[in-house]
Amino acid sequence: MTLRTILHYPDNRLRQLCPDQTEYNNDLKTLISDMFETMYHEKGIGLSAIQINVITRVITIDVSKDRNEKIILINPVILDKREPIVFDEGCLSVPGFYEKVDRYNFIKYQANDIKGKLYVAEATDLLAVCIQHEIDHLNGKLFVDYLSDMKKSKIEKGLIKQKQNPESSKRSENPYIK
Repeated sequence: MTLRTILHYPDNRLRQLCPDQTEYNNDLKTLISDMFETMYHEKGIGLSAIQINVITRVITIDVSKDRNEKIILINPVILDKREPIVFDEGCLSVPGFYEKVDRYNFIKYQANDIKGKLYVAEATDLLAVCIQHEIDHLNGKLFVDYLSDMKKSKIEKGLIKQKQNPESSKRSENPYIK
């Protein structure tokens, strides 16, 4: 397992549309292993391959308190969404910033597992929001795209300050895991 570097907003590489993952081999297993290691190290609950500059439709998620419920989504597609909610979101590619975003509290989705087998599942609450957030990444969209220009500008200025003072972006605890 290898820690990977996470791209930070406004890096244009985060805006790429990811093509489907077509190979189910050891390289994919290594990618997924590296993604989980990176996500856990950064105290995140979800990570899309594009965030580590791998342009493919792969997501890793673990919203469990004990960090022991790994979810792998390959080529995920949302089939249904219901129950609009407003959720306070953060992102490993936008470290230290949280803003309210319109999402759905229930989703039905399909994805491939690590062997390529297609499955259909449902998600609610934090998991549903996390899946929507990560699928946005695969489509070149970030949570800041849901915000006003003024809020985006504030975040960009804040990230510039963080680059000048890296200690200010250290994550002590993930606010989404109770």
